Amino acid sequence: MITRRSLLVGAAVLATAAGCSNGGGAAPSSAASSAAAGGAGGDVGVFTWWADGSEKEGLDALIALFKTKYPKNTFVNLAVAGGSGSNAKAKLASDLANKNPPDSFQGHAGAELTDYIDNEQIEPVDDIMKALGGASVFPQTLLDLITVGGHVYGVPCDIHRANMVWTNSGLLSKAGITAPPATVAAWIADLQKVKASGVATPLSIGGTWTQTELFESVLAANLGSSAYTQLFSKGGKWDAAGVKQSITDYATILGYANTVSDGDDWPAATVMAADGKAAYNLMGDWALAEFTSKGLTWGKEYSSFPLTGNGEQLFGFLADAFTLPVGAKNAGGAKDWLNLVGGAEGQLAFNLKKGSIPPRTDVPSSSFGEYQQKTMTSFKNDKIVPSIAHGAAVSLAWSSEINTAMSAFYQSRNADALQSALVAAHAKYAA
Repeated sequence: MITRRSLLVGAAVLATAAGCSNGGGAAPSSAASSAAAGGAGGDVGVFTWWADGSEKEGLDALIALFKTKYPKNTFVNLAVAGGSGSNAKAKLASDLANKNPPDSFQGHAGAELTDYIDNEQIEPVDDIMKALGGASVFPQTLLDLITVGGHVYGVPCDIHRANMVWTNSGLLSKAGITAPPATVAAWIADLQKVKASGVATPLSIGGTWTQTELFESVLAANLGSSAYTQLFSKGGKWDAAGVKQSITDYATILGYANTVSDGDDWPAATVMAADGKAAYNLMGDWALAEFTSKGLTWGKEYSSFPLTGNGEQLFGFLADAFTLPVGAKNAGGAKDWLNLVGGAEGQLAFNLKKGSIPPRTDVPSSSFGEYQQKTMTSFKNDKIVPSIAHGAAVSLAWSSEINTAMSAFYQSRNADALQSALVAAHAKYAA
C-alpha cells in the first residue's frame, strides 16, 4: 500500500502537471457511463458539505444534470453544513463506523483519502476512471493522489486554489495600494495602510478552518514551496525558525481581523470584503461566486492575488473527489453519480458555478471567465503546495490536531504553545 508520504510527494510535484483544460472552444465530450440508459434506478444518497454559497450552487448544477441524464434515479442530498467539512466529516465518520454509508461521499484528494482506504471504507473505482478516459484526460500527477496500491479510490471533480487573497478595489484605492504584495511582510505593511486609511476591519476571517487556511498560506509563502512541503515528511522541522516567524506574522495579521467564533463559516467573511466592510479576505477560489452573486466583476470592483514570497508564485492545492463506499446500498446509482462528476459535461457545469477549474484536460478553457482561465494557467506554471486545511497535505487525524491547536492559539496568542503543538502532531502522524 502506498504511504501517506507517497501521496504527499504526488502533491508536491503537481507543478509538473499537464494542465487542467485545453485552450480550444470545442464542446466537451459526454460523460462516460456503463449504466443502462436512464440510470440504475432507486435512491442515490450523496454526502457532501456543500450546503451554502457557491458550493451549494455547484452541487445544484450537478443535481439538475444528474436528474436529466439519469431520470430513473432519485437524488438524495445528504449535505451537512460546516465549512471545509468539519461538521460533515464527524457525521460521516459515525455513519461509516456504524456500517451505514451513503452511496457516495465527498473527500479531498491526497492524504485525507488514506484514512478511508486504511479503514477499508471505500472501494477502488478503476473501471469508472478507465471509462472516463483515465490518464488521457486527467493529469497523471492528480491521479497519483487518488491511487493506492495500483488502484484508484476517487473520481476528482475540481481543482481549487486555497491561498487566494480577495480584495475590495475601492478600499485598496483609498489606502493608496496599487499592486499586490510580494511577501508576507509587504502584505502586513499594506494591512497597516488600510487600517490607517480608516477601515476598521482590514481583513475578514471565519472560524477555525479558515484560520488554518490563512496560516498555511503564510507558512508556505515564508518558507517557500520546497521547505513547506518537507514539513509533512518524516524529517519535517516544525520547530524551525521559519515556522516560528510564520506564527509571529500570522498573529500580527490576526490583529487586523474581525472577531469570530469556531463555528463561523466562510461566506460571511467573504461577503464582508464584497460589501466593503473589509479590504481583504483570504479564501479559496470558491469565493468567486460570492462576489459574482453581488453583481461585481473580477478586476474591477474586486480582485485577488495569491499570497506568495521567496520569489515564487505559489498554488495552494486542493481537489475534491467522490468515492464508492464499501456497502453502498445503491452501488449502481453511485456509479452513475461518479460517471457524471468525472465526465466533461458534469465538470463544466459544476466548475462554472463553484469558481474552481476542471481536472479534465478536455474541458475548453474558453467556456470560463477571466479568473478561472488565469487559474488554469497558474496550475500549469506555479509551484504547487498542498493544503493542510483541505486534506491534501495531512490525514484527517493530523488535520484535526492542527485545527485544535489553531483554535487554542486564536484565544491565547501563545506562539510557543502553537509551535509545540505543531511539533507534537508531526511526531505522531508523519509517515
